[in-house]
Amino acid sequence: MSETTEMALLEAEEKMQKALEVAREDMATIRTGRAHPSMFSKLLVDYYGAPTPLQQLASFQVQDARTVLIQPYDKGAMSSVEKALRDSDLGVNPSNDGNVVRIVLPQLTEERRKDYIKLARAKGEEAKVSVRNVRRHTKDQIDKAVKDGDIGEDEGSRAEKELEGLTRRHVDAIDEVLKHKEAELLEV
Repeated sequence: MSETTEMALLEAEEKMQKALEVAREDMATIRTGRAHPSMFSKLLVDYYGAPTPLQQLASFQVQDARTVLIQPYDKGAMSSVEKALRDSDLGVNPSNDGNVVRIVLPQLTEERRKDYIKLARAKGEEAKVSVRNVRRHTKDQIDKAVKDGDIGEDEGSRAEKELEGLTRRHVDAIDEVLKHKEAELLEV
């Protein structure tokens, strides 16, 4: 295989892997029945005028399946952290005792679980669209190389088959992550 097609396929695999990682991160932020710090990984707090990830501003302690204590490193950020949590899509009402922000996650209702499953499916679909866009872009590169005479027809079709295999593997992996998240959400 020529260097051109090899580079295009490597770049495609790298980008598809990144889409899979983003899907995994997005799935981790969707709340299930249990409390865990990754639920807050995408939450931004207005920290002195700058949107700052909550993970950088506080430590987290999971007390039980539904209770999380968040202790801001800077006590001045307490109200900003509380506001960011209240405004988030987690559906929580934080309480503040001056030292820590306590969050008691409500039981997930059947309706809320279905909403989270819809959200998970939407994020999964976004990831699959990203993978397909990478495939289309790489296929265009391969087609152009064949047309320009940089590589032969046989090598072009071999590269396309390899690209299809890459795409299938990554889409299947995204489906697997989604299936796992749905099972987690349906677990009562």
